[in-house]
Amino acid sequence: MTQTSTGRIPNLLRWLGLTLVVLMGLQLAALLFSWNWELEPFRQLFLDRLVGEAPMALVGLLLMLIAQRLEAPQGRTALHWLAGVLASLLAIAMAVAVPLSIQAEGALLNQAQQQDAAIAQQATQLDLQRQQVDNPAFVDQLIAEAEKEGRIPASASKAEKQQKAKEFIDAQIRPQLEQAEKQLAQALLGRDLAVQQRRFGGTGRAIVLTVAFALVALVALV
Repeated sequence: MTQTSTGRIPNLLRWLGLTLVVLMGLQLAALLFSWNWELEPFRQLFLDRLVGEAPMALVGLLLMLIAQRLEAPQGRTALHWLAGVLASLLAIAMAVAVPLSIQAEGALLNQAQQQDAAIAQQATQLDLQRQQVDNPAFVDQLIAEAEKEGRIPASASKAEKQQKAKEFIDAQIRPQLEQAEKQLAQALLGRDLAVQQRRFGGTGRAIVLTVAFALVALVALV
């Protein structure tokens, strides 16, 4: 490898690192210009954006330090100080994000508890409807309604009437119950995923990133 190509690698890494850090800043700038911390949805969006984009800045800072290490193995340069200051600021931001994310997780848990009552009520209604479908009295009620509407001839035998009612149940009522069960399962899954995503993807990630940025700051400044 020639000296020219060797010198290009640190420059490439340096600019890639700076680009990644700037990209994170641009992602946050869109929210900073629409700042409204009083709104809970905005706080959650800002935390998600901050913690979600931080790994990109972490990689950018590491690339900057690696580039400077390749170019000047000894001593501290302006790039070291820049990376150290940015890493320190981001470490502080991640540390602040941890309690805020825990607070947001608590709000999600409260919402989940409120949803539990509605979900439990829907589950109870589904159980009652499933039991009703298997109830012979319900089948007789369907037969009576079908005879009034002319869908089942009054002259049909009892077996034919029951067969028609069973076909109606299998074609109309059971698919509706199955669809309602799927929607209920999706609601439960969505509730659990939201809580776990906030816990691990928000709070847990913020803790890990706090440590990572602190280590980068130490490497750059010490």
